[in-house]
Amino acid sequence: MIEESKMGGGRFVVVFLLLALSTVSFCFADNVTYDHRALVINGKRRVLVSGSIHYPRSTPDMWPDLIQKSKQGGLDVIETYVFWNLHEPVRGQYNFEGRNDLVKFVKLVGEAGLYVHLRIGPYVCAEWNYGGFPIWLHFIPGIVLRSDNEPFKAEMQRFTAKIVDMMKQENLYASQGGPIILSQIENEYGNIDSAYPSAKTYINWAAKMAISLDTGVPWVMCQQSDAPDPIINTCNGFYCDQFTPNSNKKPKMWTENWSGWFSAFGDAVPYRPVEDLAFAVARFYQLGGTFQNYYMYHGGTNFGRTSGGPFITTTYDYDAPIDEYGLLRQPKWGHLKDVHKAIKLCEEAMLATDPKTTSLGSNMEATVYKTESGLCAAFLANWDTKKDANVNFNGNSYHLPAWSVNILPDCKNVVLNTAKINSVITLSKFISLPSKDDTSSGASFSGWSWINEPVGISSQSAFTKTGLLEQINTTADKSDYLWYSISIEMNQNEHLLKDGSGTVLHIDSLGHTLHAFINGKLVGSGKGSNGNRKVSIEVPVNLIKGSNKIDLLSLTVGLQNYGAYFDTLGAGITGPVQLKGSQNGSTIDLSSQKWTYQIGLRGEELDLSSGSTSLWVSQPALPTNQPLIWYKSTFDAPAGSSPVAIDFTGMGKGQAWVNGQSIGRYWPTNKASNGGCADSCNYRGSYSSNKCLRNCGKPTQQLYHVPRSWLQPSGNVLVLFEETGGNPNQISFATREVESLCSRISENHPLPVDMWTSDEEARKNAGPTLSLECPHPDQVISSIKFASFGTPRGTCGSFNHGQCSSKQALPVVQKACIGSRSCSIGVSISKFGDPCRGVTKSLAVEASCV
Repeated sequence: MIEESKMGGGRFVVVFLLLALSTVSFCFADNVTYDHRALVINGKRRVLVSGSIHYPRSTPDMWPDLIQKSKQGGLDVIETYVFWNLHEPVRGQYNFEGRNDLVKFVKLVGEAGLYVHLRIGPYVCAEWNYGGFPIWLHFIPGIVLRSDNEPFKAEMQRFTAKIVDMMKQENLYASQGGPIILSQIENEYGNIDSAYPSAKTYINWAAKMAISLDTGVPWVMCQQSDAPDPIINTCNGFYCDQFTPNSNKKPKMWTENWSGWFSAFGDAVPYRPVEDLAFAVARFYQLGGTFQNYYMYHGGTNFGRTSGGPFITTTYDYDAPIDEYGLLRQPKWGHLKDVHKAIKLCEEAMLATDPKTTSLGSNMEATVYKTESGLCAAFLANWDTKKDANVNFNGNSYHLPAWSVNILPDCKNVVLNTAKINSVITLSKFISLPSKDDTSSGASFSGWSWINEPVGISSQSAFTKTGLLEQINTTADKSDYLWYSISIEMNQNEHLLKDGSGTVLHIDSLGHTLHAFINGKLVGSGKGSNGNRKVSIEVPVNLIKGSNKIDLLSLTVGLQNYGAYFDTLGAGITGPVQLKGSQNGSTIDLSSQKWTYQIGLRGEELDLSSGSTSLWVSQPALPTNQPLIWYKSTFDAPAGSSPVAIDFTGMGKGQAWVNGQSIGRYWPTNKASNGGCADSCNYRGSYSSNKCLRNCGKPTQQLYHVPRSWLQPSGNVLVLFEETGGNPNQISFATREVESLCSRISENHPLPVDMWTSDEEARKNAGPTLSLECPHPDQVISSIKFASFGTPRGTCGSFNHGQCSSKQALPVVQKACIGSRSCSIGVSISKFGDPCRGVTKSLAVEASCV
């Protein structure tokens, strides 16, 4: 009951309530600590599941849906880096708008009822340009990044304090009632710290500096075995079950469980089977882990020039549970959701005691969490890469497939096996829309105009220097492009090059790509790769008597983001640059002569990416398959609400903008080699980034995300800068659509986790169940493309009947599912009959939704 004050009456009550409400944004913990088992939130140990979503790799319009899908997937925590070079591109000038709105992102996570792990770094790696460091750090006199170096430490402390202060001002730390329960300082420094003489001093300083900021929540350092108390050292990797923290007072935490891997232009695309990922997760919690984070849970897109590497693709999909476009990747999302539920069923027992592990035989073990009060949970693991097993545990027999974990929340009944998937499978594909002459899709181009980019020097800001300049020191990464230009008089060199037609131009570059022009014509190109950024080319050239103009265009494809002293790795043409006479063996070395330089392109100087200049021309005919051309067209947004991509088939390499916003670098001509891919990948056995590959012999990336929020209903402007030559008439829009829903459940599958109960009679009555659900709330199952109960073969999209199949399967499934958004069907011979006695049978179904 609230009584009115005699001084101010009801107005006092109203003002008091408004003030109280204005200071409470979230209902979170006031106290976050830790002990040897777990993070302790308001005095209670917690088993936590976390996932990485990097706010600038998606759009603010996508954030609420991504966060909600994360929560529905069973996450407790969202983890994100803080990207220094986005927020402070110029020293002292900050940007926290749009995709950079860190405060808004953290608040949205909190409003959804989730916690936040804020990885300030401020070095982030993340396949992000320059590892997240702003390039201006490089030019501070005497600076040595990530070391016991006063200029660097001053800048690192200033930015870290800036971010902490921002969070405090918004009451975002848990100690203030906000969602942030953890912060990270530095990042994977232990992987490379042996290269730095002052590493130990630096790490101790970083820890002390972070603690001094008084966030009221624990700090972590990942991959830092000597992290000083009270900093928690954590693990990153594909597997962290064998990790042990550096103190018996710290919990076992996994800050990066790599859900897939990044892709690089020119390489095949990695993916990680969910059975292996689930196995890794279960093993970690089995052996005492209590905090695990998926890197990534949603990877997103490297918009603009944010990708690092070099050669990291514009897509940062990472084979994550939520794909680049914000759609659920099934069965990965769904199976992991089941794993999380199964682990949470064990949480009370797990947190009440320490694990005890015993052998079940070769490559097998059981871990039990058991208390005197009767709580009991168990994990049975088989890490053999080939052999399934039947094991005895507590007087009962259990089937344990190779490379899998059984989870028993009551030490008796299996709620989940990591190798047996109950989740629905979705088959998604891009549906191409015509690029012209078809207005029904709402995605037609209105025709193309163009502007030629001049070859060589065209800017008043060009300058001349003796010798070849390193590119990053010259451009300060203001552009991907740097022109090197020189003129050579053949009349003066006839005694060296008797026959100009037999001349070879030799160029050595630190990377990442280059194009050579002689007298305005492209004569050769070269490119590095993810494994070797350097470029070396020799191209035959035809020189003429008199003056010959040599123009070399050097390009970066994202700056180095990882490794000891990565900031010192240069780029650009550092030589030698030579003309060699193939007839007489003579050589002219041009490296130490005077060169004229131009940073960036004429089109960048004119802001052609906005599409607004009057310089665009559309007559007489569209030039195609020529280098250095800017293209522009207008289009209407594709109809519907499905995610949108541009298919860059027909183009070479370049950059693209939609309504002035950069969708990133495109490079569809950079294809992966033919070898290394297979139709399927055996999840059994340790995963590595080259184990499971797709897209061999194909472009690493052909489709590029265009966020819906960037589009207007009509009058959208697409601008391309094409470097090597292409035909924009061939590009098209595509929308991401779910083509089919599938599931395959055997008679010996565990119950769906949602139906799990320790009541044995109820379990028998329920039995294995196949479930389907359309991805959108307004859809229903419209057709059953395939149904077989027996021994079906194949995978989603290519199921076929095996040696036996029940004739009742199709009508039973049709009756249960068609016309409904979701359906569940028991998998048993009582429903379908027994088409082959003595054989374990499965029900496989493929359906479509409208």
